[in-house]
Amino acid sequence: MNVYNAVSANKRKTWIIMVLFVVFITTLTYVYGQANGYGLTYAGIALVIAGITSFGSYYVSDSLVLATTGAKQVSQDQSPELYKTVENLSIGSGLSMPKVYLIDDPSPNAFATGRDPKHASIAVTTGLLQKLSKTELEGVIAHELSHIKNFDTRLMAVTAILVGFVAILGDIFMRSLWFSGKGRSNKAGGIFAVIGIVFVLLSPIVASLIQLAISRKREFLADASGVLLTRYPEGLASALEKIARDPLPLRTASNATAHLFIENPFKNKSSGAWFSSLFNTHPPAEERIKLLRSM
Repeated sequence: MNVYNAVSANKRKTWIIMVLFVVFITTLTYVYGQANGYGLTYAGIALVIAGITSFGSYYVSDSLVLATTGAKQVSQDQSPELYKTVENLSIGSGLSMPKVYLIDDPSPNAFATGRDPKHASIAVTTGLLQKLSKTELEGVIAHELSHIKNFDTRLMAVTAILVGFVAILGDIFMRSLWFSGKGRSNKAGGIFAVIGIVFVLLSPIVASLIQLAISRKREFLADASGVLLTRYPEGLASALEKIARDPLPLRTASNATAHLFIENPFKNKSSGAWFSSLFNTHPPAEERIKLLRSM
């Protein structure tokens, strides 16, 4: 597979998953609305609540992520090699220079955040700078800049909001089912109520699986897009090998931020079983390296 085919294939797969996500939420809304007799009013109430709770997080989520990971902004004087690498690759990609952050941690890793290319940041660990060569560092930075250029940071924020929306839908449904059962039991009964309760139990898991699937596809896309920028697949492939093999977990990583990093910061050994792999935040490093070296 060449790099252009890889970019096109991963973009297409991402949009297919996003469409399925919208269909899934539409189905939930229909079932919940039919079960409690509120129809589209139900969806409207849930949408307003989800919009209010997610609006603020959309604008401050990057600051929260940087704060929770212990990232500190650095200047060119403080980290000249890192700053110059980000600057040069930003010029090559046509992006505005993102803010550069450093995480004091021996585990090699990196991530990008920000709602758009003009409000973006790249953070790397001190371990990454110490353990990677210049070409490997360029591969990692090109990967993170590709996340910014492809609006992956915004896409993952949107999917996080959709996952939250699914939870809000289920919560409103259960509350309405409880209150309607006291005075409008005929509206809350029936097959839709039964299906709705099943959906309340399963929908958070399904929504999370879709979110993780999107995250994995965007990692493949950022790999391919990064190669388009550096024109050197081996740089990123070699970097991923070192990052994946390093035994040190990232101390400040959490379940909420793990999907942002270039590689799993917990260093868990992923099971080869297809079911277990559905819950992985990242595609297997071996698979990513194999694809990079086939380009």
